[in-house]
Amino acid sequence: MTLWRTIAGFFLAMAIASAARSARALSGSGAAAATLVGTLAIAAGFQWGGLLIAYFVVSTLLTKWRAHEKERRTLPVVAKGGARDAMQVLANGGVFAVAAAAMILDPSTSPSPSHPDQWIALGAGALAVSASDTFATEIGTLVGGAPRSVLTWKRVPTGASGGVTVAGTLAAIIGAALVGAFVLLLGWSRHTGIAIAMGGLVGSTLDSVFGATIQSRRWCVQCSAVTERTVHVCGVRTERSGGIPFLDNDGVNLLSSVIGGLLAMALAA
Repeated sequence: MTLWRTIAGFFLAMAIASAARSARALSGSGAAAATLVGTLAIAAGFQWGGLLIAYFVVSTLLTKWRAHEKERRTLPVVAKGGARDAMQVLANGGVFAVAAAAMILDPSTSPSPSHPDQWIALGAGALAVSASDTFATEIGTLVGGAPRSVLTWKRVPTGASGGVTVAGTLAAIIGAALVGAFVLLLGWSRHTGIAIAMGGLVGSTLDSVFGATIQSRRWCVQCSAVTERTVHVCGVRTERSGGIPFLDNDGVNLLSSVIGGLLAMALAA
């Protein structure tokens, strides 16, 4: 069964990734990474595949919603926009892929026989972090007004990591809860769904904290503006102004997903 699911998963994941690339939701490398994650998900079980597809469809539609307006507002700050590349896909779906691979290698379905939902809690908890962050960003950018730093509560540019709004915070709760609801609808326990939603919300909150503290930050001397871009929209190369040099937004997303997934796994136990 695992072999047949793997074969079916590969072709289904490739078809979905190709469609997403045609819609400019994924780049070439992003489509390849999404195919890998999707194949592992369906190989782990059709419930896993269904959860990943539901997450991907909702996240993609939300990202595409008034995309040009959001891009206009965040262009001076955000380093990456448009189609997601492999690093972005793996930063958001890599933990889920690892959990799916663990599920395949451990047919007993868990690292502890007394807690059979731990692998899905790990993977779906990481997806819940990503969904929560996506909802907060996409909705907060459009309707949240001027964001404020999660640490100092001072105003920050729209799109700046670590910036939060009331609307974005409410959206983050909805995003994490939605993944927990998908888990329930697909047949896992209510306890597991709640653990996943909680892990997702905590991970998303930490994503904002990390973005305001340890994520690499840059400064455009020409525009006197905070940014994450190496070359600002004015064409001037920016200077590093804080944070860990190699820790970009993708790295923060991955770190937050790991923490949120592990928390969900612990709560599920």
